[in-house]
Amino acid sequence: MTTLMEKSYAGFVTPEIRKIAGKEDVNAETVRKLLSHGQIVIPKNINSKSEPIGIGKLMRTKINANIGTSRDYVDIDAEIEKAITAEKYGADTIMDLSTGGDLDMIRRRIMDAVSIPVGSVPIYQAAGRGIEDMTSDDMFNAVRKHADDGIDFITVHSGVTLSSFERLKNSGRILGVVSRGGAFTISWMTHNNKENPFYSEYDYLLEIAREYELTLSLGDGMRPGCINDASDRAKFEEFIILGELVKRARAAGVQTLVEGPGHVPVDEIGLSVTAMKHLTGNAPLYLLGPLVTDIAPGYDHITAAIGGTVAGMHGADFLCMTTPAEHLALPDLNDIREGTIVTRIAAHAADLTKEGVRERARSQDRVMAHARKDLDWKKQFDQAIDPVKAKEIHARSKNVDTCSMCGELCSIKMMKEILKK
Repeated sequence: MTTLMEKSYAGFVTPEIRKIAGKEDVNAETVRKLLSHGQIVIPKNINSKSEPIGIGKLMRTKINANIGTSRDYVDIDAEIEKAITAEKYGADTIMDLSTGGDLDMIRRRIMDAVSIPVGSVPIYQAAGRGIEDMTSDDMFNAVRKHADDGIDFITVHSGVTLSSFERLKNSGRILGVVSRGGAFTISWMTHNNKENPFYSEYDYLLEIAREYELTLSLGDGMRPGCINDASDRAKFEEFIILGELVKRARAAGVQTLVEGPGHVPVDEIGLSVTAMKHLTGNAPLYLLGPLVTDIAPGYDHITAAIGGTVAGMHGADFLCMTTPAEHLALPDLNDIREGTIVTRIAAHAADLTKEGVRERARSQDRVMAHARKDLDWKKQFDQAIDPVKAKEIHARSKNVDTCSMCGELCSIKMMKEILKK
């Protein structure tokens, strides 16, 4: 099979490329070239019914919403409702991180419930009978099962290796490994005294990915889990490895994303993003946050939005939604809604600064500015990222022309009257 990346490299402008070009208002030939060089990905499994999206250079910053059961709490209908809610409020992709219940059924129901691309982490299923007892066949069979079902992209922690783990042990970290997939992989390597199969048998992983047009999201198993651990050698050791794996994937015609941290202070985010982009050949960068402080439980959707905006400004392409429940509990429906909206705000704020996207993003803000100038509340609500909440708050105003903060003393209203004279 000739993959989408190979077709683009051969000069073909495919229907998927044309669709992305139309959505993003970018020339189709430009999209083709960027895709051929691995700077854009279009996650679209050959068995998937999802609508294709573009992630990467010159594309609007995309956001992902994580959902899924835990072994302690399995309510499949609730997770389906979360997926539908995330899509409704603007998520571009969904990731199923389920670890409890009938994982095959949950995954398929989520894919049936939404029209956007769906990702997963196959090692969660492979480890079902016990992490240490898992075999490399279990790991690759899980990948194939997810791909066969139509999953569009998967997280694989191929950069967690014996050498990167050795670097971690000598790093002086407080929190060690906070990535669940990374911890699974290290536990397996330690127990079996073997190299990570997703690294040592990476060529086999690429074969499966080619067969299904499966996009690989190379996970950051060494991501820092607190501010103290940011920007250390273990993280950069992993990114050097991931850069090598991106190069091998491109040679095989397989699309790749690269995942990034984590918890990073604001003044180190630019360095982090720039270094990651450089080390991975400008692969589309998918960030989990970064959270800019550790001391705001209950508000980590905001700490992540701050970090996501700064990261996006420096070139991050894809932001993973963080909810108010981060570090505290399994998110509920309202947490998903809140996290999706706040992450959309961060993505748009980043787009206001980014090459190729800036003018499109700023045109939206100009429409809002003119609506405010005209005191046109309907148009303001139409432009709002969350029009429902905006309408609810404005309903508290007694003056229908202005808001109740200023009322008749509204500066915009006064200036309109002055300029009429």
